[in-house]
Amino acid sequence: MLTADETARQLRAMEIFKASDAFLEGHFVYTSGRHGTAYLEKFRILERAEYTEPLCRMIASVFQDSGAEIVAGPTTGGIILAYELGRILGLPGIFCEKATGGGREFRRGFRIEPSQKVLVVDDIVTTGGSLNETLAAVEKLGGEIVGVGVLADRSGGRVELPYPYFPCLEVSFDTWAPEDCPMCGAGDVPEAHRGAPA
Repeated sequence: MLTADETARQLRAMEIFKASDAFLEGHFVYTSGRHGTAYLEKFRILERAEYTEPLCRMIASVFQDSGAEIVAGPTTGGIILAYELGRILGLPGIFCEKATGGGREFRRGFRIEPSQKVLVVDDIVTTGGSLNETLAAVEKLGGEIVGVGVLADRSGGRVELPYPYFPCLEVSFDTWAPEDCPMCGAGDVPEAHRGAPA
């Protein structure tokens, strides 16, 4: 059961997703091949400061007393979020990239010192892949993760983290295998392929 504050936060976050056209409804094919009726397009938020900033301020309000010394996120959306959250909190914002052998790593001279307190951010969490790779990259350098903030969690509770975790928005979308999709069964043709796994 959500508290009044949590309900208000969810409603405000959904307002931002809808105002930015980041919350889409229709008939979509996800990267996994499954079909669904809704999709979150993070870049409609990340392309405009007036949408990105209030969501980052939600995350900042939760972690402002965490002792964070640096903000880190994965490419691509995490670059923008780490920078913006770092700006709000007065901290450096860095990002990690795909490593040649798999996983992620910090390059470009970005450093995390042993025991340095790190706040990790990401955009949309579905399977937790890029987020978990970023957490592993921070841990590998000896950073102390003080929390994780994301714009939206659409994992349906599948992603569990051993750190304080704050999603601005939590949603769960029904998905179907193509042969079981009721929209396809009704003759509806899905929209263009969407880049989010489901």
